[in-house]
Amino acid sequence: MGNFPDYEYIRWDRLESFLRKSIPSIPDEEMQIKKFSEGYSNLTYLITIGSWEGVLRRPPFGEIPPRAHDMYREYKILSKVHPVFPLAPKPYVYSEGQDIMERHFYIMEKKEGIVVDEHIPDSLGSSEEVGPILSKSLINTLIQMQSIDYQKADLTDIGKPDRYLERQVNGWINRYERSKTEEIPHVKELEKWFLKNMPHSTESTIVHNDFKLNNLVLDEHNPGVVNGVLDWELSTIGDPLTDVGSTVAYWGQSEDPDLGIHIVTNQPGFYSRREFVEEYAKQSKRDVSNIKYYVSFGFYKLAVILQQIYHRWVKGEVRDDRFKNLNVAVANLMEMAQLTKSNRIL
Repeated sequence: MGNFPDYEYIRWDRLESFLRKSIPSIPDEEMQIKKFSEGYSNLTYLITIGSWEGVLRRPPFGEIPPRAHDMYREYKILSKVHPVFPLAPKPYVYSEGQDIMERHFYIMEKKEGIVVDEHIPDSLGSSEEVGPILSKSLINTLIQMQSIDYQKADLTDIGKPDRYLERQVNGWINRYERSKTEEIPHVKELEKWFLKNMPHSTESTIVHNDFKLNNLVLDEHNPGVVNGVLDWELSTIGDPLTDVGSTVAYWGQSEDPDLGIHIVTNQPGFYSRREFVEEYAKQSKRDVSNIKYYVSFGFYKLAVILQQIYHRWVKGEVRDDRFKNLNVAVANLMEMAQLTKSNRIL
């Protein structure tokens, strides 16, 4: 049923009982568990019982910041988004989990297909072949998500679009200040630039806030077809260009330094960051004249996310040695933000 360290406190027998009571269609067969490769955030497990499959999502082990990793919020968002955007997984059941594990969790449908993370699967072909397809497919899927009428979909309660960008900028600056472990040149100057040069948001849409290639589930026979969009934990309503900025920050190129994340878009065939923005502007018909602001802020946000993890590692709250050199990636990301601000990236 899976072999995991003792500190991973999940009572799998109780989980199985809970599932059988909550989802009557589950077959009377043995439960199998597989842990997906984990990034820096929530933990995800594939639960298989005969022909039935579901995905368990829960917060990471150990101490976590207040209000972070809110599984109930993600469950509610998926409950509303899935009917109007079926690429979002259908949520099955939610639990506070006290008698099963020390954290709340939920179970959702498993989207079938391939996730491109650390490398391109051989079945998809070379990067020259599949790179342009994946580039355009990701852009089109982002635009499709942004085209949802969030008011008709009853999603107004998941975010406050008014002054969204202002709250984002101030919030991320505060997060960095609370988690800072060392001084990085030019960061204060960069933060002042964010506050002084904030664009006026003219439109509000669903904002995924973690829209990147390894959060797409691709059809294994046709990589141009997206079967699912994962990780809705940070979703809200706000300026659509903030999602573009974050996605472009994740969109690595061959000349980039260590950014602390898995990148395949630095291979031949994938759009460059500039080509990505141009294609997005062409397909969405949106004004992207201020895009350098959003991309610079995207690099900054990613730096803060990694800095928060590194801060927890320095304090001994997490014991994963993958995190011990994240300070290097944080400094590199801050430099990328500065270069974007100075028109040297796009």
